[in-house]
Amino acid sequence: MTQDLPARMLRLLSLLQTRRTWSGTELAERLGVTLRTIRRDIDRLRDLGYPVQGTTGTAGGYRLAAGADLPPLLLDDDEAVAIAVTLRTAAGGVAGIEETAVRALAKLEQVLPQRLRQQVTAIQATAAPLPVPWSTGPEADPTVLATLAAACRDHEITTFTYRTGKGVTGRRRAEPYALVAAAPVWYLVGYDTDDDAWRLFRVDRLTDPTPTGHRAALRELPATDAAAYVAARLAASPARYTLHATVPADAETVRARTWSLPGRVQPVDDRTSTLDLAADNPRHIAEQLLGIDLGPTHTIHGTPELAPHLEQLGNRLLHAAHALTRRDDQSEQRAEPDARNEPAGRWQT
Repeated sequence: MTQDLPARMLRLLSLLQTRRTWSGTELAERLGVTLRTIRRDIDRLRDLGYPVQGTTGTAGGYRLAAGADLPPLLLDDDEAVAIAVTLRTAAGGVAGIEETAVRALAKLEQVLPQRLRQQVTAIQATAAPLPVPWSTGPEADPTVLATLAAACRDHEITTFTYRTGKGVTGRRRAEPYALVAAAPVWYLVGYDTDDDAWRLFRVDRLTDPTPTGHRAALRELPATDAAAYVAARLAASPARYTLHATVPADAETVRARTWSLPGRVQPVDDRTSTLDLAADNPRHIAEQLLGIDLGPTHTIHGTPELAPHLEQLGNRLLHAAHALTRRDDQSEQRAEPDARNEPAGRWQT
């Protein structure tokens, strides 16, 4: 099958950028050419400055390696739109990336076709992220994220230093599966080969990730997807403060108004739900409760130590409400005319 050379070269480059390693046979089948043609095209890419390496062994083939300079990247329409949207939102929770994102976005939008610019604008306008009230916290190192993302993509066993929530630090070895951003914290879902179990690692507690060069077979995650796994683990984590209530609203409404994790809200019927909240920071629970009516007080149970924190927030809101009421009363008094100081005939009809 004959192909236009420039088009075939672009297609080959695109394939090399989507996966860590390709065998010559796989590339030849994808492009409909011979192995000899693949070898020639690889040499052409090398002449253009793309650092294509040849690998040996049972998993041998070709891969696009890191070079001294960054060569031009080839993006399809969907990839270009995805990158532009991500850059516009500046990847919240990643340390020091905002200014860099603006520079990269300026370069990308300069060459985007008008039809893709319109797509980016439409997505940004209709799908802007809504941060939760406590969307500030530890930021992830972008270099660490990039290393882990590549390891997830290539199913490459990686070692790293990890500090637990109790402050214990040690070297870990895991098979990275996916990265999940649960605003504002980034999590790595991976299989811990030392403990022989799935684990959740906070990226802000993870340093010095080092790929080992060894690939692992893709394991079956004990959840529908990585986000569901993270949500389930977070929901099951012990917390200092808890609150349970039966709420006079449907489950979908309660989830939307309390920003609750999946599993924290359960439907009782079409107009009633149960709500379970848990957090180490009592303010988080207090703020989640602001958007809903909790219903009868006899259905509310939880940590007694949470009560003074809720009362404190309630007093603050009452103080603000009283201040607004007093100001409104004072404004009405100032607007009311004093008949004693007015000319006698002003109010006559």
